[in-house]
Amino acid sequence: MGKKKLARLDSLPDALRAGAEPGSFDLAGMDRAATPGIKDVATAADLRALLGDELADLQERLFAEGRTDGTRSVLLVIQGLDTAGKGGIVRHVAGMVDPQGLAIRSFGVPTPEEREHDFLWRIRKALPPAGRIGVFDRSHYEDVLVARVKNLVAPEVWEARYDEIVAFERELVASGTTIVKVALMVSHDEQHDRLAARLERPDKQWKYNPSDVDTRLLWDDYQEAYQAVLDRTSIPEAPWYVVPADSKDYARLAVTKLLLDALRTLDLGWPTVDYDVEVEKARLAATR
Repeated sequence: MGKKKLARLDSLPDALRAGAEPGSFDLAGMDRAATPGIKDVATAADLRALLGDELADLQERLFAEGRTDGTRSVLLVIQGLDTAGKGGIVRHVAGMVDPQGLAIRSFGVPTPEEREHDFLWRIRKALPPAGRIGVFDRSHYEDVLVARVKNLVAPEVWEARYDEIVAFERELVASGTTIVKVALMVSHDEQHDRLAARLERPDKQWKYNPSDVDTRLLWDDYQEAYQAVLDRTSIPEAPWYVVPADSKDYARLAVTKLLLDALRTLDLGWPTVDYDVEVEKARLAATR
């Protein structure tokens, strides 16, 4: 392991980025067991660990900036069908940094109060404050995925939401939030095996929901809905990264790299203090 193998990961974001032109990314033809950027998936966990120190350092710099009148933040959006590994990303990627610098939210079925508002209302309330890395385990995209597939709203309603989401995300970026959008794509067979494994293990049965089978019966509809999301909302300011998720270790490595690159682009330093360091050293020494 070393610098050479880490350097190979530099090609990973380009390999995973959805095309800028509608229809330029073919979700149906994607190999969900692929591991772009690495040759041996067995090395993925070790490579991710090697990125951990820099990720934690940059997250601390961002947090310090936010505590000293900084205005920037990062938002990691994680989407994927059941068993795609969203929870594992939260634990194993976000888990590598100081939790006080995180703002993690998961969006399920809207509450009665949330239904009284525009679909972005609850999202705006959950945005990360300055200095934080926000993590959305599911997000506003549920309103053009689940809402579309399950006919929860009229077609003209979910159709209008693509443009609303694009405008919303451009507004966020303009205000200082860097957005990293990740679509975890697990194969039909792998999803079956993961669900079956949950049923076999008492310690995992609580994660199984009978509705998961209902969702599998709508697999093609969900794939069509995800393709529309990639076509309509992958913009230069906030592109989609489509991550093959049949290998959990690879998916976690890929998201770590994407998040690390986002932090690197901020060119984070340490805040300048408003006191005389030498004077304070002398004052502190006098208290011995």
